[in-house]
Amino acid sequence: MQRRTLLAATLSAPLALPARAQDSWPQRPVSLLVPWAPGGSNDIVARLVAPQLEGRTGQPFVVENRPGGGGSIGMGVAMRARPDGQALLVSSASNHVFHPLISGELGYDVREAFEAMAMWVDVPNVVVVNPAVPARTLPELLDLVRRTRGGMSFGSSGVGSSNHLAGELLRLRTGLDLTHVPYRGGGPVLSDLIAGTIPIGMMNLPTVIPPAEAGRVRILAVCTAERVSLRPDLPTVMEAGVPDYAVRSWTGLFAPKGTPPAILRRGAELSREALTAPQVQSRLRETGSEVIWMDGARTDAFVRDEYARWAPIIRAANVKIE
Repeated sequence: MQRRTLLAATLSAPLALPARAQDSWPQRPVSLLVPWAPGGSNDIVARLVAPQLEGRTGQPFVVENRPGGGGSIGMGVAMRARPDGQALLVSSASNHVFHPLISGELGYDVREAFEAMAMWVDVPNVVVVNPAVPARTLPELLDLVRRTRGGMSFGSSGVGSSNHLAGELLRLRTGLDLTHVPYRGGGPVLSDLIAGTIPIGMMNLPTVIPPAEAGRVRILAVCTAERVSLRPDLPTVMEAGVPDYAVRSWTGLFAPKGTPPAILRRGAELSREALTAPQVQSRLRETGSEVIWMDGARTDAFVRDEYARWAPIIRAANVKIE
């Protein structure tokens, strides 16, 4: 199903909730735990949605950044929280799929440790370079890497992030010498990319649009299977000649295992309402993100499908945490 069709179908179907569940949660402030540093795409989306949730409930939804460990530190905080809906996890493909598959040392199964509450948005990944890099297209960049002794390095928001896997898949599909440099979030990657400390960044589109418009970085391609509506001029990595390449990044809302179903349903409905707000949709379009709201059951099935797809790719790319 195309994403726009999915959006129209899901947003037009309200959830049936008991009146008591709708009225009882939340009755206290809610923490939205983001396991990355401020400035990254998950942080941007969380801070955009939080005021909408607050306005609909009368309770504060406070974004708390808990970066480190490829997202595992913030994940651990969320997992250990009481399952009463007062601490929720703003998670992503990086936290729920890539990092667990790579590390194998979390000590728990992410799919079983959290209850899916709702899927929020699809966030495109992009290939970005410092303007001093003599490449204006992705084929030119790949040729430059091929001709550079020792290859070139790319930065990502952390080991096991969707950005990291976007770079590793590019290395796997092209056979080029690309060395990963992990950071603690999209913001720090962007700072070093602008400063010229690293030549290439694999990043989320929302993080790089403002500096790209200011000429401080250059976007070469999107990592999605199809072009994005905000920047239809940008080719996909596959269009640039890299076969069988697509990396999907997303942001969703999860709760600790054991959270009551009524709270999960209420959170899903509140998320749906927040994402339909005109100002939210307008801002998301400006950043290149697309709403792909799903309820908890569909989000859980989606996450499990992503696991099945990426497990063999990660093994083939021999991605490990050093």
